[in-house]
Amino acid sequence: MQDILNQYDTVNEADVKTWFEVGTVCDFPENSGACIKYKTKQIAVYNFTRMSKWYACQNLCPHKMEMVLSLGMIGDKAGVPKVACPMHKKNFSLEDGSNLTGEDLKIAVYPVKIENGNVYIGFAD
Repeated sequence: MQDILNQYDTVNEADVKTWFEVGTVCDFPENSGACIKYKTKQIAVYNFTRMSKWYACQNLCPHKMEMVLSLGMIGDKAGVPKVACPMHKKNFSLEDGSNLTGEDLKIAVYPVKIENGNVYIGFAD
């Protein structure tokens, strides 16, 4: 399972080599998540309309190694947008992937852009 986790690395917008089109804005629920696949990766995509922002992260929860983060509840903790794993409520920042409860777990996050009603996720490969 560690091999699966190792394929996920945070991508900064400056490092994007591929903008992968994942659908239209209308394909994604508001204030909730959905899952897309890019090569061998499952990516959770969130249309966080309450914050007027889009986010993407790995779908794999690093705690129990389950592909469930797209099903997690989104919100904020002290102003930081976050997703809570639906299995054990681990909270991860959607901005930098850090664990908001101080545990040594983190997730990879990816840049999102919207152009002409289409949603793109940025990848470094």
